[in-house]
Amino acid sequence: MREYSLIDRFLIGMDQALQTVHAPPRTTERENPADDIPEAEDLPANERDLTGRLMRINHAGEIAAQGLYQGQALTARDPQVKQQMQRSSEEENDHLAWCEQRIEELGGHKSYLGPFWYLGSYGIGAAAGLLGDKWSLGFVRETENQVVEHIDGHMNRVSEHDLRTRAILDQMRVDEARHAYKASVAGAAHLPSPVRRLMRLASRVMTGTAYWV
Repeated sequence: MREYSLIDRFLIGMDQALQTVHAPPRTTERENPADDIPEAEDLPANERDLTGRLMRINHAGEIAAQGLYQGQALTARDPQVKQQMQRSSEEENDHLAWCEQRIEELGGHKSYLGPFWYLGSYGIGAAAGLLGDKWSLGFVRETENQVVEHIDGHMNRVSEHDLRTRAILDQMRVDEARHAYKASVAGAAHLPSPVRRLMRLASRVMTGTAYWV
């Protein structure tokens, strides 16, 4: 098996960045959980608009997640941690594709700041990896736990009649919680409170911006 240099992995990461932001995501074998669910009839325009914006936030979050995982994989030391990051990244790509499809169905658009979300998270992920695998995994666990909270909040705002959107969010929530659990089992460090608060602040900035742009 070929051993890639740091420069090789950086270039691979940039290629993945371009694919994440500008090309159809490379998904896994899983189907969209909304594929067999009919579209809600007579969903009011204001609810469609709100849900489209919420899914845009989720899509932006998945772009950020790709950046985080790829940045961490760049600097991770343990081959098993790298493999775990890669698999989680692939599953996040599923979310990316599902969110994009739902946004299009609702007549919305993706965030125009996708490259910014990716590169910012890529830098954070790479820096976390340099601190050591346990800290990198700690960032994963905290990020995924915060994402679960966001999804719970979105579920409370999406119409109970919009079963397609709710099915996607349900599966995303299951996956994110599993990623957090896997990071814990792999030895994630407990992040200091100031770091967790800073992550929440950055998340609020991203979600608030993506709602509009």
